[in-house]
Order: sequence, then C-alpha cells, then structure tokens
Amino acid sequence: MSITVTGTIQHRDLGTGAWALVTDDGVTYELPRSADKKLLKAGQKAKVTGKVREDVMTTAMIGPVLEVKSFEVISSD
Repeated sequence: MSITVTGTIQHRDLGTGAWALVTDDGVTYELPRSADKKLLKAGQKAKVTGKVREDVMTTAMIGPVLEVKSFEVISSD
C-alpha cells in the first residue's frame, strides 16, 4: 500500500548515520540510504510517496522504513 506524506528531512547521528522524514504531524519515517541523493538533504521539506516496509529492520530503528517511490522538494535551506 502506497502512502504520501509531507515533512522535513533530517540526518540523525546514530552509528553510521541515518536519514529520516519527520512529518508535519510529528511521525518519523526512516529513509533508506539508497533513496535519491536529491532527497537526502537535511532541512529541506518534501512530499514523499512510498511504501512502508514492515519486513525491514535497521540498526537506527528511528521509525518505520519508508521505501521512496517518488518525491517533490517543496523548499530547501
């Protein structure tokens, strides 16, 4: 099932580092390192469409993993 969420990209200094999308509602999704590098920029706001992966675990464990299918940058710092 696909979802679309809007939020701010954050880089977390956990272990080797992790990327997160924190939604406007305060929900945190972990973004895979394989996501497009144009999306993985701390501080930018984006609208992301993807699939929540229930079958994936990470070492950061900061939230459900959101496999990005598409995104639109709304604003960047």
